[in-house]
Amino acid sequence: MTSPDPVAPPLRRRGERMRRAVLAATMDLLSGQGLAGTTVGAVARAAGVHETSLYRRWGTRESLILDALTTELDTALPVPDTGLVREDLLAFFTVLARLLGTPQGEALLRLSVEHDDTLEDRRGPYWSERLDRAVLMVRRGVERGELAAGTDAGLLIEAVSGPLFVRALLSRAPLDDALVRRLVDLALDGARIRGG
Repeated sequence: MTSPDPVAPPLRRRGERMRRAVLAATMDLLSGQGLAGTTVGAVARAAGVHETSLYRRWGTRESLILDALTTELDTALPVPDTGLVREDLLAFFTVLARLLGTPQGEALLRLSVEHDDTLEDRRGPYWSERLDRAVLMVRRGVERGELAAGTDAGLLIEAVSGPLFVRALLSRAPLDDALVRRLVDLALDGARIRGG
């Protein structure tokens, strides 16, 4: 009979070093185990830290996962500036669609819509801040004369992002590059300057 693998004692990590180890372990677990398998205990074991340290710093599993996701995914969703509004929107929403198709993107989206009073101050701002940054692409298009002066930049961004979120959350239909092109072109068609 073989004895079970010994559990390694937690490492003595503190501060930013501990935070990086914990967030990396959280992302690894989300990739391999999904949202259900990413428990505080599993993260603590993978990061080599005490479970109580995670509760002390993050309070809840959801706050821990949200911190890991937002930290990691912030760099994954830059706002491009190619000089053409269509190219900017295509680049941004192609990355967003691919992101929503990953376990991490799905987890972030699901956490964003689940009701939990402890997350109210964090989850709403995550998506609204990213979509507000995307509004800049549309405003630049208006300034360059590519789009009509009265274009509602926020509505245009919602017109493209909304169907992506619906597919990711509800229908599970493909989030491919062809869909992104169709959505961007459809939204831009309504905002283009019309000839006289």
